[in-house]
Amino acid sequence: MQSMSKKILVSGLLNIETTVAVRGFPINYYPIDYPFFGVNSNVAGVGFNVAKALRTLDDEVELISFLGEDYEAGRICAELEAFDISDRGIRWALQKTPTSVILFAPDGRRQVYCDLKDIQEQSLDVDNLEDTLSAVDAAAICNINFNRGLIRKAREMKVLTATDVHVLEDVENDYNRDFMENADILFLSDEKLPCAPEDFIRRLHERYHNRIIVIGMGARGALLLDASQNRMITVPAYYKAKVVNTVGAGDSLFSAFLHFFVKGLSAENSLRRAVVFAGIKIGFNGASLGFSTEDEIEIAMH
Repeated sequence: MQSMSKKILVSGLLNIETTVAVRGFPINYYPIDYPFFGVNSNVAGVGFNVAKALRTLDDEVELISFLGEDYEAGRICAELEAFDISDRGIRWALQKTPTSVILFAPDGRRQVYCDLKDIQEQSLDVDNLEDTLSAVDAAAICNINFNRGLIRKAREMKVLTATDVHVLEDVENDYNRDFMENADILFLSDEKLPCAPEDFIRRLHERYHNRIIVIGMGARGALLLDASQNRMITVPAYYKAKVVNTVGAGDSLFSAFLHFFVKGLSAENSLRRAVVFAGIKIGFNGASLGFSTEDEIEIAMH
């Protein structure tokens, strides 16, 4: 597939993530364990995961986030530079840079501890971002407090907006309402849905009228509602790689879908490629590891 680079704004969390292999859940107490090569630390966070995935797929990325002036932030910026992602959109306003710890078991289940520090108290001056928004093909806006004004401004400016609200139990969820109301493309997981995904996706569309809604369903694939085509389809999961760690699978699905959709593919064909992208990614240990190129996706599909 011939690549056509697009410019996508990504605004979201950057952090340092430590993954720990555990024997299973629940975790029994023991004073020490030795999971050789089972404890690893990487730059991650939804903002970084999405930005790196898009860069791997050859998109240009305009990144916005917040960091502290500390060692962890220096490590993050070095990683951004390695992937040719500019740090000009970073605000150095946090007391400390966010960190997370993820416990993951051999069956793919994981437990996440995310320390956001004081990032939820930050805000963006969105009026100063109009030039940035007018220069991008789409905006991937993560569901974090400082993005509330940004997603409203992007929608007002008719920029294609995409967001992932991750775990959702209620269509009237207060925390995520700003994001659901202003997203052209809405992603979420089936992890805590109160009903069948098919019923919940209809409820979401009736309430928010998003152009596209995708529910990631793990081993069952992904469910797509494409309002422009008035259709709902399920794309089966991709099963050709060993599952090592499912953390970051949703970010991968979201990123790859947005890449292909902005490039001009249909929602269905975008999702079919995104499922392969995510299926390959979960064969690696780390939310920001295991991303594929377009060529690798096309080879895997055939």
